[in-house]
Amino acid sequence: MEHITTPKVENVKLLDRYTNRKAANGTLYLTATHLIYVDTSSEVRKETWILHHHIATVEKLPLNASGCQLQIRCKNFRVARFLMGQERDCHEVYTSLLKLSQPVKPEELYAFSYNPKTPEGSREAGWKSIGVRVDYQRMGVPNSSWEISDANRDYEVCSTYSRELVVPKAATRAMILGSAKFRSRGRIPVLSYFYKENNAAICRCSQPLSGFTTRCLEDEQLLQAIREANAGSRFMYVVDTRPKLNAMANRAAGKGYENVDNYDCIRFKFIGIENIHVMRSSLQKLLEVCEAKSPSMSDFLTGLENSGWLRHIKAVMDAGVFLAKAVKDESASVVVHCSDGWDRTAQVCSVACLLLDPFYRTLKGFMVLIEKEWIAMGHKFSHRCGHLEGDPKELSPVFTQFLECTWQLMQQFPCAFDFNERLLLEIHDHVYSCQFGNFLGTCHKDREDLKIFEKTHSLWPFLLQKKLEFRNPLYKGYTAYTYLQPNTLPFSFQFWCGMYNRFDKGMHPKQCILDHLLSCTTQNLQLENSATDLENKLPLTDGLLTSETSVFSKGVASSLDSSISPMVNTPQDYEAPVLMANGTIGGREGDRPDQQGMSEVSLVPPTDTPDSNSCSSPTLTSVPLWGSDQADLQRA
Repeated sequence: MEHITTPKVENVKLLDRYTNRKAANGTLYLTATHLIYVDTSSEVRKETWILHHHIATVEKLPLNASGCQLQIRCKNFRVARFLMGQERDCHEVYTSLLKLSQPVKPEELYAFSYNPKTPEGSREAGWKSIGVRVDYQRMGVPNSSWEISDANRDYEVCSTYSRELVVPKAATRAMILGSAKFRSRGRIPVLSYFYKENNAAICRCSQPLSGFTTRCLEDEQLLQAIREANAGSRFMYVVDTRPKLNAMANRAAGKGYENVDNYDCIRFKFIGIENIHVMRSSLQKLLEVCEAKSPSMSDFLTGLENSGWLRHIKAVMDAGVFLAKAVKDESASVVVHCSDGWDRTAQVCSVACLLLDPFYRTLKGFMVLIEKEWIAMGHKFSHRCGHLEGDPKELSPVFTQFLECTWQLMQQFPCAFDFNERLLLEIHDHVYSCQFGNFLGTCHKDREDLKIFEKTHSLWPFLLQKKLEFRNPLYKGYTAYTYLQPNTLPFSFQFWCGMYNRFDKGMHPKQCILDHLLSCTTQNLQLENSATDLENKLPLTDGLLTSETSVFSKGVASSLDSSISPMVNTPQDYEAPVLMANGTIGGREGDRPDQQGMSEVSLVPPTDTPDSNSCSSPTLTSVPLWGSDQADLQRA
């Protein structure tokens, strides 16, 4: 709270980038966790909440005749512009937000003060709700070829891996320790996914410290053990996800890639996914296109192409498709790496798992996938997402790209996923919100040192409680799509308006077809329950059989008013108290967003007319459908 010098500023205008819209007028508040703007210019009270941790940049524009403008860009792609009459007020809010949005110590993060109203013991149970070991058991591991090793129980092998690693049974401790010395950051080849139908495996690691001539016998033996664990194939792929030129540059620095002459029966392949710096620059160019005031269609498409963003998404998708085909069609195991094995490697292994295993396309399975490939395997969330003040060159939208690959798959296979777009957006928000402890730090050891599991809450139980909101009404079931083969030609990739223009009020209102179907199915369920209740209340009368009574009661139920849509987007109740700058508890129970701090709250009963912000998914005509999905959607 010491960072807040001006907790309240009145007569603040919230500007819209579309000039034909009248600016809202209201009051701006600063609390310990949120910036809150209350619109007092309209008959309907509206509140705009922006979580401090969501703020990426704050810019104070020069004073002009209208006042001083403050521009805020958020990590979840919201842009807010506030106009204040006094430059002093604007400057004090500006300096406060700079400090509040860039905490220096991990203990200053929101997760350590967030305290939801949950029963005693629920925190511990929440952290145990999603388990990686259970997922390996589901795959059939341990078995005759693979085991769960405790060689890293004291982080002796690798400090950025979890304590438990799955390695070939034939791998000795000497092989593991020798390979750790030869691999960057000690990240040895470990099992990511086991395809029990043909015993093929996907393993992940970091680049070898091979230089031009260096070799390691233990590392060669470990890769041989991985290949021999799959008796159905005489060879194994080794995939380097970097462009070849980048890998060769690393080789000149003493790192590099595997020499096929030193490894038995491997086929080496470069994929060509660019590094974190290229991805960061590409996203910035994409956002510049999204924020343009009134671009023509030609300008927008040209800007989108010049950003290279969809080309990068295609590269990640192509890599995942290659891994999945190698495992499924060729019955070959794959070892995949990039430089350090925590960025591009996580992306392509996750995409391959989505293609190969329908379990990961369920709500809980998707959480398990993130836990296994990103959290347990040591993706540097703190650095890539900028949770703490640090080197801006470490920032990169690596996890955002994985979520977009998932969304692109959902567009091609709308009946293959148990969840909808809202889940992806919710997870993306919480990766940056720091409200939950899952994505804090850079690895499991970091989270243990920070006592994350004792002091913070897990995101997964929170999402599971809201599973009805994330349900996909087109989902055909677990066994309908066992293996996905997406089209990766350029025309197959779409711009994700729901992610990058989610908060843009200037977009034309549109009703997402999936939201509408989910609303219809929910209404249908409510009507069926009402019919059942009426059946139980209606006594049997003379001349009416039981079956006729049932038909009669259903006819009564069908006449019920069904005009109110249960799926109108409304924010969750914000249960955590808001500490105001004067030390008091601010706000009223039930009129604040629960977690993200970026929703607008209307204090009037919702109607079934969709708000311009309520739907971020594409319209029906923009969703490409393949195969049987098209017929299923038409029937729906």
